[in-house]
Amino acid sequence: MILRVADFVQLTDTGRERRSNEDNAFSRPPLFAVADGMGGARAGEVASGIVVETLEKGMPDEVGPEEGLAGLTREANQRIHQKATAEEERAGMGTTLTAAYVGDDEVAFAHVGDSRAYRLRDGKLEQLTNDHSLVGELVRRGKLTERQAEEHPQRSVITRALGPEAAVEVDSFSVDARPGDVFLLCSDGLTSMVEADTIADILREHDSMDEAARRLVDVANENGGRDNITVVLFRVEGVPEASDAAAEQPTVVGAEAPSAEEVRSATAAAPAAEAPAERAPRRTAPLPPRAEAEAPRKPRRSRRVASLLAVLTVVVLIGVGAWIGSRAVFFVGTNSQGVVTVYRGLPYDLPAGIHLYETYYTSGVPASELPADRRKRILDHKLRSKSDASDLVRKLELGQVSG
Repeated sequence: MILRVADFVQLTDTGRERRSNEDNAFSRPPLFAVADGMGGARAGEVASGIVVETLEKGMPDEVGPEEGLAGLTREANQRIHQKATAEEERAGMGTTLTAAYVGDDEVAFAHVGDSRAYRLRDGKLEQLTNDHSLVGELVRRGKLTERQAEEHPQRSVITRALGPEAAVEVDSFSVDARPGDVFLLCSDGLTSMVEADTIADILREHDSMDEAARRLVDVANENGGRDNITVVLFRVEGVPEASDAAAEQPTVVGAEAPSAEEVRSATAAAPAAEAPAERAPRRTAPLPPRAEAEAPRKPRRSRRVASLLAVLTVVVLIGVGAWIGSRAVFFVGTNSQGVVTVYRGLPYDLPAGIHLYETYYTSGVPASELPADRRKRILDHKLRSKSDASDLVRKLELGQVSG
């Protein structure tokens, strides 16, 4: 059983007291993030925007999720710091960042500042990140209660952010995840206006990610909306590993994967069972003579039945062979909503609405967003191994597919 994102949503709102929105969010499964910018002359919006631009490059190759997220965070920090020191009107700008990456069996995080990450499991909400803020530090030292921190006059003073310094310390960690877990990333425009118990109630009461996100933002505004409010929600589910039958098939990747024509030829070559030979009727006494016109009827019917049985046997054998073969191959196409999807099986439809394939993974990438030449190359229904098809779509989600 491996994890994948079942549903997600991002929503941002200026709030009731700010004239502009300096928050930014990123939602491209399996990578999600919230960045809360700060600084005058819209500099905070620029800083949080640089975070999104950096994440759009995708996770670096050959490193683990934690290390990859931390590397992207440090890269964003360097870019923001360089811009802040080179442009006078951007001086002092910065941003928080809370990012999450969904792996096969856990979720990795990178965190700087006072935006937060939560996990809702079995109806219980758990805060996963520590606020890098003055009041957050006082709470951890036992000098303030959570309630006192919410009303503290210096609650907006953060002790760590991207941009102010050339180097930044990044909290990176991973937590286990189970099918059904819901994760929330949010700016402090939500948490400073809505108590954790209320957040948990809203998440429990709404099965729809869209409805839950909308309600969280509405409640933050109803309670004052003193800051920009940004919410990213995603739910994970489990996907079975390849079946034993598929696992026994040889693994081939990329150009070595069988073509559709090769699969058709292989399945058509399935040996057909021999039709049962006709038996002469066993007689115990001479039969009365029959008219010549009647004599051929029974043998002709027997041959017709035997031929039908032979055809059915061949069809069944071919069907079984095709089904077994289809469990080991995958292809990339689009679903009825035009979203890039990985399918297991063969890209063929039979009469009576029978499909030789099933949905394996639905990405978060609409095919319409792909350039025409890349769309044609990726959505060509070429047969692939599971890892080849999954890797291709995951890189597509992270913007790593070139050409």
